[in-house]
Amino acid sequence: MKFENKVAIVSGGTRDIGKAVVLKLAAEGAKVVINYFNNDENAKATQAEVKALGAESILVRGDMANKADVESLVAQAKEAFGGVDILVNVAGGMVARKTITEMDEDFFNHVMRLNLNSTFLLTKYCVPHMKKGSAIVNLASLAGRDGGGPGASAYATSKAAVMTFTRSMAKELGPQGIRVNALCPGVISTTFHDTFSKDEVRKNIANATPLRREGSSQEIADAVSYLVSEDASFITGANLDINGGLFFS
Repeated sequence: MKFENKVAIVSGGTRDIGKAVVLKLAAEGAKVVINYFNNDENAKATQAEVKALGAESILVRGDMANKADVESLVAQAKEAFGGVDILVNVAGGMVARKTITEMDEDFFNHVMRLNLNSTFLLTKYCVPHMKKGSAIVNLASLAGRDGGGPGASAYATSKAAVMTFTRSMAKELGPQGIRVNALCPGVISTTFHDTFSKDEVRKNIANATPLRREGSSQEIADAVSYLVSEDASFITGANLDINGGLFFS
């Protein structure tokens, strides 16, 4: 069990990539703090799957862009399991595709808070409870490298900020023995693209990808598992592309 006696917090942990990360870490022995915001049914189903794996978990509902909710989540993690060894910042989203003409300041700020502030807050309040050998993985995006598709400028900007924050935290927390990396997924087969991308566009992108397909949530979870493990003990500050060869950074 690679993560036996380790405590992992996963934000946005009850669907798609977040759920895959929760189940991967649980299967490898971690005690998991599963954050969610909206869907109680999905949350309970995810926790049931964790239990079926023989792992421990708690569910914590909360908005990770809200300081009070983040403080509460970390306090509950500490009370239940004693500390934090792994943090995976998955919570975030695009909200909507809007051009610069269509979006207003409130929309732009909302997307930034959803993707960047959530990562900042969870990192800030978890770090005091993390010891040497702990690891953080942030979910950035290919959009943070290439500017995203039509109407995704706010989302792309927020994910680029997550990438820079990752590098900064790698420098700042490295002397404490805490590693910080990010993943930059391309097109992954999730409800995100079911919602925001047209089928024809997805098909065209897949055909333009060297591996000729979309990625899966499980493939992202496998990469997270590697980055938070001792196998990656000399990797920090990396923004790892995981896009089937669609884009080379």
